[in-house]
Amino acid sequence: MTNPTPTLPILYSFRRCPFAMRARLALWASGTPYVLREVVLANKPAQMLALSAKGTVPVLHLPSGDVIDESLDVMAWALAEHDPLNWRDHQDDDFIRACDTEFKIHLDRYKYATRYDNSDPLAHRSLGENFVQSLDLRLSAQPFLGGLHPRLTDTAIAPFVRQFALADWEWFFQTPYVHVQAWLKAFVASAAFVQVMEKHPPWREGDENTLINFPPK
Repeated sequence: MTNPTPTLPILYSFRRCPFAMRARLALWASGTPYVLREVVLANKPAQMLALSAKGTVPVLHLPSGDVIDESLDVMAWALAEHDPLNWRDHQDDDFIRACDTEFKIHLDRYKYATRYDNSDPLAHRSLGENFVQSLDLRLSAQPFLGGLHPRLTDTAIAPFVRQFALADWEWFFQTPYVHVQAWLKAFVASAAFVQVMEKHPPWREGDENTLINFPPK
C-alpha cells in the first residue's frame, strides 16, 4: 500500500502511549496544525504499517513525504519548526536516555508484570524508584527539570513517570518524593496535557480527518 503525500502532517498516535504523548505535546507547543489518526494497537491501520514497519506509535507523515517514527525525533522536528515556549532551551539527553532505557524496563515490569515471565513487580518498582529519586533531587532545587519553566526534558520524561505513578497512585503519593509529586501534578494539570489527552475515536480508512491545532497559550 502506498500513502499519498499529505497536505498537512499526519500523526498516527495512541492516546495512552507515553511515546505518542511526547509527540502530541511537542506539536502542541509548536502550534503546528496536523491530522490526528488515533490507532487501535490490536488493529493497526495498513496505512501506518506501510509508512513504518515497526508498527509502533508515533508515526508522523510529513508533507515532504518524509516519515518520522521515533518520538524524540518528532519532538525535534516540531520544535525546530517553531518553539515559542523555548522548550529546546533545556534538553538533558542523559536524563532522557535513562528514562527510555533502564527506567522504562522497570516501569514495564512493574506496571505490566503479567506480560513478563518471572517478573517481580515490587522488585522492579524499587529499582524504578532510583530514577524517581534522581528526579526528586533535581527538582528539590527548581520547580522543573528545565529550570523555572517546563522544557523539553520535562515533557519527554513526565509521561513515563505518570505511568509509574498510575500503577499505584496511592502508594506513589505516600513516598518521600514530594518534589516529583508536585512536578507530576503540575504536568497533568497543564493546558498542554489536558488538551493533548482529549479523546478521539479510532481512525479507519475513509473516515474524515481530525484536524488538530492547539497553539500554546
